[in-house]
Amino acid sequence: MSGLSFGIGPLEAEFWRVVFLMTRIGAAMLAAPIFGAMAVPAQVRVIAAGAIAVFVAVWTDVSAPAEIFSLAGLLAVAGEVVLGLTLGFVLQIAFAGPVLAAEVIGGAMGLSMAMTTDPQAGTQITAFGQFFTIVLTLIFLALGGHLQWLELVVQSYASFPPGETWLGDDRTMLIASFGTQLFQFGLLISLPITLVLLMVQLLTGILSRSAPSLNLFALGLPSGVLAGLGALIVASPLIYAEFETIARTGLDNVALVITP
Repeated sequence: MSGLSFGIGPLEAEFWRVVFLMTRIGAAMLAAPIFGAMAVPAQVRVIAAGAIAVFVAVWTDVSAPAEIFSLAGLLAVAGEVVLGLTLGFVLQIAFAGPVLAAEVIGGAMGLSMAMTTDPQAGTQITAFGQFFTIVLTLIFLALGGHLQWLELVVQSYASFPPGETWLGDDRTMLIASFGTQLFQFGLLISLPITLVLLMVQLLTGILSRSAPSLNLFALGLPSGVLAGLGALIVASPLIYAEFETIARTGLDNVALVITP
């Protein structure tokens, strides 16, 4: 033995440690809005997760399992994946509220046939859903929500160290309760506009009964679209304020999940 050491052993250990840290961070970014959008290439997510994992490895003393490919190591990796997906899914719940509201508004206006591709999930949504998603994303970024969410993901290592990622019944029920906020936000956003559309439809029905010669379909659809657009413009300040509340609520929900 020459006694020389080129540091291969410690370097390999640090490599597997960074890869292990990337598991939770990458899973969280995959499930979260914006980061997990279909338009974001997988290579970009991997590079971003690796860069954040390097900083986490420096800032914290989190260690990887001694043998990652053993049963205990694979269970630890599975726990990291589940926790990361949970942190992204909780934020995704809040972002789904405006999409639900857009479905209701588009159906009431008769614009359900106006479909477009959602860049977040790659599915078909209404044009209003695309508009609400873009506005909510811009507000979320303007508030620095993406940085706050990444900070919460890093803080989760203190609350849930590797190997101790079991959420428990209380947190599972807490996450399930966040689903009620989805319908709450959807109702608050769509209620003013749908009420206006309901009044327009009632007025159109009364006119069609009083003057049967009027074509209900030729009169009702344009009036509903114009009334919906007018109501959307008038209620836009309230809707944008609700979007800010949604962004902050989503971050608060993630903080509640990782709170000891």
